[in-house]
Amino acid sequence: AVTVLFALDFSINLLTLLAMVLAIGLVVDDSIVVLENIYRRIEQGEAPLLAAYRGAREVGFAVVATTLVLISVFVPLVFMQGQLGKLFTEFALAVAAAVAFSSVVALTLSPMLCSKLLTHRKRESKLGTWLHQAFAKLEEAYKRQLAVVCNTRWPVVIVVVLCFLGSYQVFRLLPSELAPQEDRGTFFVMMSPAEGASYQSNSRNMRLIEDILTPYYQDGQLTRMLIRVPGWGNSGGIAIVGTENWYNGKRRTQDLVTEIGGKINELPDVRAFTFMRGGLGGGGGGNRPIQFVIQGNTYAELAQWRDIILTKAAENPNLLMLDHDYKETVPQVLIDINIDRAGDLGISVGAIGRALEAMLGGRRVTTFLDRGREYDVIIEGLDDDFRAPSKISNVYIRSDNSGELIPLDNLVTLREEATASSLNRYNRMRAITITGGLAPGYSLGEALDYLNNIVRTEIDAPVGIDYKGESLLFQESGKSTALVFILALVITYLVLAAQFESFIHPLVIMITVPLGLIGALSGLYFSGMTLNIYSQIGMVMLIGLVAKNGILIVEFANQLRDAGIAFEEAVKRAAAQRLRPIVMTAFTTVMSSLPLVLATGPGSESRMVIGMVILSGVAFATLLTIYVVPVMYIALARNTGSPQALSRELARLEQENPNEHAHDEVVPVQPNKP
Repeated sequence: AVTVLFALDFSINLLTLLAMVLAIGLVVDDSIVVLENIYRRIEQGEAPLLAAYRGAREVGFAVVATTLVLISVFVPLVFMQGQLGKLFTEFALAVAAAVAFSSVVALTLSPMLCSKLLTHRKRESKLGTWLHQAFAKLEEAYKRQLAVVCNTRWPVVIVVVLCFLGSYQVFRLLPSELAPQEDRGTFFVMMSPAEGASYQSNSRNMRLIEDILTPYYQDGQLTRMLIRVPGWGNSGGIAIVGTENWYNGKRRTQDLVTEIGGKINELPDVRAFTFMRGGLGGGGGGNRPIQFVIQGNTYAELAQWRDIILTKAAENPNLLMLDHDYKETVPQVLIDINIDRAGDLGISVGAIGRALEAMLGGRRVTTFLDRGREYDVIIEGLDDDFRAPSKISNVYIRSDNSGELIPLDNLVTLREEATASSLNRYNRMRAITITGGLAPGYSLGEALDYLNNIVRTEIDAPVGIDYKGESLLFQESGKSTALVFILALVITYLVLAAQFESFIHPLVIMITVPLGLIGALSGLYFSGMTLNIYSQIGMVMLIGLVAKNGILIVEFANQLRDAGIAFEEAVKRAAAQRLRPIVMTAFTTVMSSLPLVLATGPGSESRMVIGMVILSGVAFATLLTIYVVPVMYIALARNTGSPQALSRELARLEQENPNEHAHDEVVPVQPNKP
């Protein structure tokens, strides 16, 4: 893996290191399968050299198939677009490279070492004897259970269907976000000012917030406080607060954020919220995760929709500091011209416009030359006489019909209204962006779903909806990962179909994928974790990890069928003989992911998620796969053959029908000479 990273000019970073940690449990799986099969043959009395040769050949197809499946699972990750694609390309290539090299080692170095080092010992240690007896009892119990399950197949089918339905239901219950909030030892307090608030007012509010933070600083829970007025963007003030590292025995930053945020919310006339930056969160929107964009034809209707959304959203206590970027705080005067009266008096609309331009802003009427330089001649009205709306009567316009001066207030009507200081567009459409923060424990996915539901139920008009910042990254990651998951399923199926030369055998193997998903989703749900980019990548990995068990059973069942063993007996024997390597590989995968779940320290929140997905998914899937795959194979694959069946049939036909003209001399045809 390191060699490939170096060749591709990648760096050693958090994601490539995470890939190497995950690869620890994957790279030994192929060697375990080869080693177990060789040692089983040695136990049956074969010489180590012969056992190594035959054992490696017997499982070589399965090792290659599982390696290709694992690599194909990561292929779609390389083609992810945007920021997340750049991040996880290195992750995917690191794991794929490690798995590819491990399969080469398993099929070359491992058999050689087995032939030199392994021997059948008649007397084993107490631990070895106990393990051997335990596996023997487990295998016997499994054979009895498998016989019952294969005779009554409907319970297994029902379990598979329930896993399909359960995966969907648990998926709906899980809160979703872009990435877990990582404890970086820092959090922020952002204060939103009232409209027209002065610097002194904002400073007073930030001093109140400082008074709340000071006791925590004095008792050592906070290490630093940086308070600034005004804050970033549209905020009236911001506090950057450092905390003592919780993995050194101190309180978690999230607990401090929740406690301090509750006290700040009790301050009268102060609108502020506390937040931590997400692991992959983007900037913008004052670092508020909610950035919900509504689009329409006019700003007037957008303002109406904005008011409806904000009114309903205020009922949700988990949405904090809701704000928007269209504030009607800039006064303006609209002039409505009475066109009929102006026409009767011989005054054009253009004349009215030119008069207003000259009196209110200034108008260039001509130029003059002085000593070779050209100067503009601009006429404008005096400020005191014309700049107030009430002074409109001081403006006169000469009539084209009579030549008389007509006061402008006889021709127009004034309307005063407020508008926004800027008229924003998003993707070329008029747009208003609603921003906000999240209460602790409330996910970004829940917040965006809540706002979308308001638009669907409260507004009877076609509203354009879009996202910015972290909300946009969250939406894009969900769509990209869903596409990656589907592509991984399709590519895995096609690779297995090419390997097994069958469309049924891959289907039997792929049925086990929902078993891993329900285990992974249940692990996330019961551990209080969320569905995010890390857990989604872990589920993509599960496709390859879960399929490995099915490949071992199906491939060996095909070999036994080719040897002339009856169909159902071949399936049961294959499942029983592959039980030990399946348990061993599952155990190594679970144990390699256990440190990710238990370890603490910086960035542990993200590692815990992907570790939990792999641990719970592989463990749950292994318990069911050893029953589901044999039953599905018996139900679906009775009329199928192995990849070697066609080659053996051709060999038989060649033997029965020798080519009688194989040694005949071939005489080339000479062209006719003119």
